[in-house]
Amino acid sequence: MLGMMLEKIKDFVVYDADKEFYAKVFPGSVGRKDLMRLRKMRSADLPSIVAIERASYTFPWEEDIFRDCFKANYNCFVCEEQDVVLGYCILSMAVGEAHVLNICVAPAEQGQGIGRKMLEHLIETARGRAETMFLEVRPSNTVAIALYENMGFNEIGVRKGYYQSEHGREDAIMLALQIF
Repeated sequence: MLGMMLEKIKDFVVYDADKEFYAKVFPGSVGRKDLMRLRKMRSADLPSIVAIERASYTFPWEEDIFRDCFKANYNCFVCEEQDVVLGYCILSMAVGEAHVLNICVAPAEQGQGIGRKMLEHLIETARGRAETMFLEVRPSNTVAIALYENMGFNEIGVRKGYYQSEHGREDAIMLALQIF
């Protein structure tokens, strides 16, 4: 019974309080990335999430799309540090497949391993429940493509005209990762 309760708590918050303790007692002993926590997204997070989305994309998702993700019971997470949302990620799962719908890091926080931390979390969330993880990425997003390839994703195709762009439509590169 206690084990089941602990697993439910772990589903809600992924965080190691010992790391915070060591960071206070031994400054510099724990990296910033280790002090960030991932937790399930809440409605109260939406203003921060929408602000990050708008700062990151020319054609951002609106708040109602995030609310629809809640209603669809997708796996929605935020990465935060001291109660400040640094990024978010959304994963849908069905029929042995996982699909990364959105993964975004605040522009000022990019390049610090937050996207990798969230992607690792999504992979672990899907492990045992899905055989393959899919995602789409703009060909112009070379930083994200490098991360995905480094994490083992492989190109499986192209979706023509998938993304809205300033000059009409942009293709999407389709990537997949076998989860074992």
